[in-house]
Amino acid sequence: MRKSVVAIVGRPNVGKSTIFNRLVGERISIVEDTPGVTRDRIYSEAEWLNTTFNLIDTGGIDVGDEPLIAQIRYQAEIAIDEADVIIFMVNGREGITASDDEVAKLLYRSNKPVVLAVNKIDNVEMRNSIYDFYALGFGEPFPISGAHGLGLGDLLDDVVAKFPKDQTEDVDEDTIYFSLIGRPNVGKSSLVNALLNEERVIVSDIEGTTRDAVDTRLRRDHQDYMIIDTAGMRKKGKVYEATEKYSVLRALKAIDRSDVVLVLIDAETGIREQDKRIAGYAHDAGRGIIIVVNKWDTVEKTDKAMKEFEDNVRQQFQFLDYAPLVFLSAKTKKRIHTLIPAIKLVSEHHAKRIPTNVLNDVIMDALAINPTPTYKGKRLKILYATQVAVKPPAFVVFVNDTELMHFSYERFLENKIREAFGFSGTPIKIFARKRD
Repeated sequence: MRKSVVAIVGRPNVGKSTIFNRLVGERISIVEDTPGVTRDRIYSEAEWLNTTFNLIDTGGIDVGDEPLIAQIRYQAEIAIDEADVIIFMVNGREGITASDDEVAKLLYRSNKPVVLAVNKIDNVEMRNSIYDFYALGFGEPFPISGAHGLGLGDLLDDVVAKFPKDQTEDVDEDTIYFSLIGRPNVGKSSLVNALLNEERVIVSDIEGTTRDAVDTRLRRDHQDYMIIDTAGMRKKGKVYEATEKYSVLRALKAIDRSDVVLVLIDAETGIREQDKRIAGYAHDAGRGIIIVVNKWDTVEKTDKAMKEFEDNVRQQFQFLDYAPLVFLSAKTKKRIHTLIPAIKLVSEHHAKRIPTNVLNDVIMDALAINPTPTYKGKRLKILYATQVAVKPPAFVVFVNDTELMHFSYERFLENKIREAFGFSGTPIKIFARKRD
């Protein structure tokens, strides 16, 4: 099931970024009184009443000839087009302005569900000022205060109620979804074409050729796959073209739909900081991950070339020490036969479930090898463990006191679980719980 997308739109300086930061629980958007500070759409994940959704913060839509106004407007239009529900934010202290009317006209044409939020209503006495906003034609206005966090519950109740009811994928549950992510021009589209043995996706040396996420079916050795090709993700400071920024959200949504994510690295240009940032998206989402080193045909071959490159990857991607590496060339198709078996294996490990009795045998063996630590005279006692989820595998370890479970011992248990059961290519989550 895919996550719904919510866009916050409105003219400049109505408090969109303040609300965005409150909803996602951290200060991501820049908050400043200068109109036009938020120039690009900013994406993050938010949750309300056990419903998770993607939230987009947008630059303010305004009238006039000021610099960047047209670009900001276009960005907001793209966000509106991508959204399932739109929060239209206005300033309750200033009433309806000409720019509010312009935004309203834009939203009428979108035919998307709209929730009207009247911000800066900081006390009960100010609520009488919201009724003028019925004139915008979007039904009941919701009085909120971004500065004080007031009224957001009622607002989010209405937003979630407007989410599309059926967002399930009409695909056989045995189908393995995998996406390709990476910097522009690392060969994602070429790799898709090589897997399909046809020119299905446009391939060009021009960065950013692929704008959209394209789903393509593949059947190999009696197993069905769905390939999600994505546009290259580029660092914020170097993304100038609005459609490329739009592609970032598409790539994040592709990760969200995937069982396995292929993180592509260009062997010719080497590892960049942005490669680690992109891989972090997939790791944080709990997806199975394979690091694919493409364009291996361009590297001068020596006896130690592959080992040296792998050592460098392991050093740079220490948080992905569980992810297998596949070296190949999409252009020449050399070693490409190794990719599909790796995807299938990682998918199986991502969905693997361990019987409780077998898991606890491994945990007890681990305790015998490395007894639990003590803290302030108290020793950690591990009572038993059980697996509570898959995709990714998640384990709950019941203990006498959760504060005694140090992250280093948690990592030790993870390593022992991996030694016993594999789990190649998938992150593992371990939660300490105190038994009642």
